[in-house]
Amino acid sequence: MALLSEDEQRQVSDAIQRVERDTDAELVTVLAPKADNYAYIPLLWAGLLALVVPGAVNYFPGWFSAWELTLVQWATFIVLGLVFRRPAIITRLIPRPVRHWRAANLARRQFLEQNLHHTEGETGMLIFVSEAERYVEILVDRGISARLDDATWQSIVAAFTRRVKEGETLQGFLECIEACGGHLKEQVPATHERNELPNHLIVLD
Repeated sequence: MALLSEDEQRQVSDAIQRVERDTDAELVTVLAPKADNYAYIPLLWAGLLALVVPGAVNYFPGWFSAWELTLVQWATFIVLGLVFRRPAIITRLIPRPVRHWRAANLARRQFLEQNLHHTEGETGMLIFVSEAERYVEILVDRGISARLDDATWQSIVAAFTRRVKEGETLQGFLECIEACGGHLKEQVPATHERNELPNHLIVLD
């Protein structure tokens, strides 16, 4: 199931086109359901808790033989490994710095993969969202960062992040694009007609 419907994605595309009429910046929007599958996280937690089993069993001497204790450890590992794979649980097991680090890495890979570093005048801009991590980031190339510092985007990112947390990703995109467009129109105005990169929302698998 798509994170945004075709109509909603079209609204994002239309918003980008409106902004790019007034600026030399090339906007690309990317939406990811999550930045990583975090397959190792359930196994890590299950393994750590299984290691605690012998210590817990020591409070009940004579209850388990060495062989039975081994079986209990393996059962604990398997059961918890399966339970912790549930999306609602796994996100709570991952420290926020880890989630944001993975999302930030994916954003930077997308900046390169979408060729935002090869635009005329170095005016590429990426608006990146990873929904599972509730993570939003704006990355710009040197042609924009030379005129607008990173602090310009902080309040826009914060507002967008709140929208994502509230389940209003589409509205967040539209507001973000419009807000960015205001700064770009003023500091990176259009000098000639151009459209080097796709305007449609890129939704990652």
